[in-house]
Parts: sequence; C-alpha cells; structure tokens
Amino acid sequence: MDNRCLLFFLKNPEKGRVKTRLASAVGDEMAVRLYRRFLLETLFTLNRGTFLFYLCFYPENSLSDLKRWLGEDYLYMPQSGENLGERMKNGFVEAFSMNFKRVVLIGSDIPDLPLEFIEEAFTSLQEKDAVIGPSFDGGYYLIGFKDKNFSVRVFEEIPWSTKRVFEETMKVLKQEGLTVHALKPLRDIDTVEDLRIRELRKKGG
Repeated sequence: MDNRCLLFFLKNPEKGRVKTRLASAVGDEMAVRLYRRFLLETLFTLNRGTFLFYLCFYPENSLSDLKRWLGEDYLYMPQSGENLGERMKNGFVEAFSMNFKRVVLIGSDIPDLPLEFIEEAFTSLQEKDAVIGPSFDGGYYLIGFKDKNFSVRVFEEIPWSTKRVFEETMKVLKQEGLTVHALKPLRDIDTVEDLRIRELRKKGG
C-alpha cells in the first residue's frame, strides 16, 4: 500500500473571505472567481498524481457547499484549530494517525505548482526528515515530513502572514535537528502584480 498522503489546504470560496488582497484591487466577485479557478487548476494537477490526497477545507461548516461544487468523489478533511499553524499541525497529526509515513501539505495560492515538484517532495522524504518549498513572498507553498521526524514545534510561534515565515520555520527545523530538502522557490498569487507576472509568463513574456 502507498504510504504517501497529500493534504490540500483550501478555503470555501465565499465572497469576502478569500483572496482579500486581490479583492481590494479587482473586487470580491472577481477574487472568488479567480480563487475557484486556482482550486480547479490545482485539483487537475493532483488528479494526475499517484498519491492519495485530502481536501482539507475551512471553515469546518463548509463541507456541504464544497461537495455541491466539487462532488462526492474526493476525500474531505476539515481543518481544525485557532490559527493556520494549529490547523496545519492538526492536519499532519491526523494523517500520521492514519499510518501514512510521508505526508506533504500544500496551499491553494500556487495553481501552477508542477506535479513534478510534489513527486520530488515525496521522494526526498525517503532520505530527508522534512521538505519545504519557499515562496517569493517569504512564506512557503509546500511542507512535508516523514512520520518519525514530525515536529509540532514547526507550527508554533511562527509569525504567519509575514515575510519571515520561511526564515523562522527553517530556524525551528534546524533547532529540531531535522534534515531538510528545499524545493525551488515559486510565486504565490496574492496580488494583481502576481497575476500580471503569471499571465506574462504564460504568454512567454
């Protein structure tokens, strides 16, 4: 049996609750439409993979909305916790309690995340204790652990939503004595400028 599991962290695409920085420039309606598109693009990538994955949704009461939109065929898992760090920590704890040996978590801000990066992350966990994919804004778009080396400290007292998230996370990983594989940096789609750069790249500009 495959011992790999991916946790896809996403929010229910409700107006006023997703892509708020984008929404301030393009409006709530367009921000929701873009976020829905990002989710579908990421799901298209994940459906091509050979690993099991869960749609880890937030808020906890949005399951029926998501099932109406995406259908019953996916595996759903509610995010639980007071903040992003707690929710990610609890996601890993839940996955490891189901006897998965290598668990990778991604967010929903990088619709162009290549399947090869995810495969590289899982492969790296055969040798390394942890894997991380830094984003250009100072955060990270992917993090993963081998079951025996998972540390909850990686998600505690991190200044979430700042440019220091990746740097502070790396500090904790080092303090915990974990070996880490770093993926290539990628760009989150959080602002109009990020969108513009993405469109230029797609056109080869």
